[in-house]
Amino acid sequence: MSAKMTPEELKSIFAKYAASDGDPNQLSKDELMLLIQNEFPSLLKGPGTLEDLFKELDKNGDGEVSFEEFKAILKKVSQ
Repeated sequence: MSAKMTPEELKSIFAKYAASDGDPNQLSKDELMLLIQNEFPSLLKGPGTLEDLFKELDKNGDGEVSFEEFKAILKKVSQ
């Protein structure tokens, strides 16, 4: 997946995975894992784990990642 993604492309990717299980506006940990593995595998090649990434993205600690929290991936992908 290209690092130069539009907000619309990112929202579409988010929606595709979030809709698979429950709330279409939130990613569960499993949904985030599938999304990262399929769309942004380079994020898992660093020293951190998916658990670390999930904790970093889940700013409010509700156990799910909203689109607003997910947008932080743009910063990671573009670095």
